[in-house]
Amino acid sequence: MANADQIKALIKTHFDGENEKFTTVALQIAAHEAKLGHTSLADELRKIVDKSKLNKLRIKPLNQNLEGLILEVEPFERLSDLIVSDIILERIERIINEYIQVEKLKRHNLENRRKILLSGPPGTGKTMTASIIANELELPLYVILMDKMVTKFMGETSAKLRQVFDLIEERPGVYLFDEFDAIGANRGKDNDVGEMRRVLNSFLQFIERDNSDSLIIAATNNLGLLDQALFRRFDDVLHYKLPSSQEKLLLLKNRLGIYGKNIDLNSIIEELDSLSHAEISQACFDSIKESILTDKDKVDNILLLKMINDRKAAYQQ
Repeated sequence: MANADQIKALIKTHFDGENEKFTTVALQIAAHEAKLGHTSLADELRKIVDKSKLNKLRIKPLNQNLEGLILEVEPFERLSDLIVSDIILERIERIINEYIQVEKLKRHNLENRRKILLSGPPGTGKTMTASIIANELELPLYVILMDKMVTKFMGETSAKLRQVFDLIEERPGVYLFDEFDAIGANRGKDNDVGEMRRVLNSFLQFIERDNSDSLIIAATNNLGLLDQALFRRFDDVLHYKLPSSQEKLLLLKNRLGIYGKNIDLNSIIEELDSLSHAEISQACFDSIKESILTDKDKVDNILLLKMINDRKAAYQQ
């Protein structure tokens, strides 16, 4: 059966709300049981973990009217899962705290931050932040796929946007406008068309009039493309960057958990140049899976470096 260290780690990660570490320890216990010849138990544990992941990532259409354009996603990440700068973390905590204490603010004729713009390279934590805010506040998370809305309904996008904002008013939640630059591009761009100017103008009107209890989060990979008129409509703008050396080290420790016990993590930092938070996390999870499939108790430097290089190779031609 699982050893004392594994049991303690499992209990600690559960009560600390560290979902990623909890999964790592659970998989380690499965690998330990397989090595002891308890294959049935090991398979059962892995199935439980896999089923849990599928349930957490379950995505379903919200309603027929907005089918394919807005998705309800079950949030599962916690604040402890997010590795970002102290400045970003502090501002996320402030958004959460202001929502929790909104009545206190209202008594002083003040409003909580509800309209947030997130910018930064892909994989730096923008979508994860929306999920974390929703989970911490126990609110549903709705993802509006702006690129699909514009492509599919060119000519009636403004009408669809109105339906989305009606939903924001009717059903409190966290609403993430993903790939926001699909409609938020500067109205003065040479390749702009009349329809897109109308869509952006509609969005500006809707978000300015919105007085709902929902949180509206827009995410973009290209802040420079956005129309300047957008910025004053948002209560806060958070700029995400590729991880610093300290963040890389924390990511490795967090994602590898017990599996990274025997790795000189500091020697790995230089190899993570240009990789995002998401890519580093995936390299760690790939290493853990490989060690489980090859019946190993741990991830070593060679295996982790291989998975990191596999991630880098995706960008080479």
